[in-house]
Amino acid sequence: QVQLVESGGGLVQAGGSLRLSCAASGSIYSIYIMGWYRQAPGKQRELVATITTEGSTNTADSTKARFTISRNNTKNTVYLQMNSLKPEDTAVYYCYVASVVTSNGQYEVEVWGQGTQVTVSS
Repeated sequence: QVQLVESGGGLVQAGGSLRLSCAASGSIYSIYIMGWYRQAPGKQRELVATITTEGSTNTADSTKARFTISRNNTKNTVYLQMNSLKPEDTAVYYCYVASVVTSNGQYEVEVWGQGTQVTVSS
């Protein structure tokens, strides 16, 4: 079974930076998509950014100029560098992986992390 462990959230002032990390553990053979979603209070969960094994990225327009996603395939870890943070970036950030093949040949469509809180004060 694949598990995700997120880290790096916290409280930061507007204009500051944070770096989120998410490590996938378990008997993993490959993970095609890794990424981040976020959910603010009273709002639906929304895409922040995803990245494929080959490095192709998909980033939300609202964060494209400020956030950078990257991954380390050897470590099965995805990162989100968030710069110039705004109060509207305040949300719970969820790590997400999709199209996972385990070492014993099983396939998992998607797995979600528990979420890490990011709070940006004005």
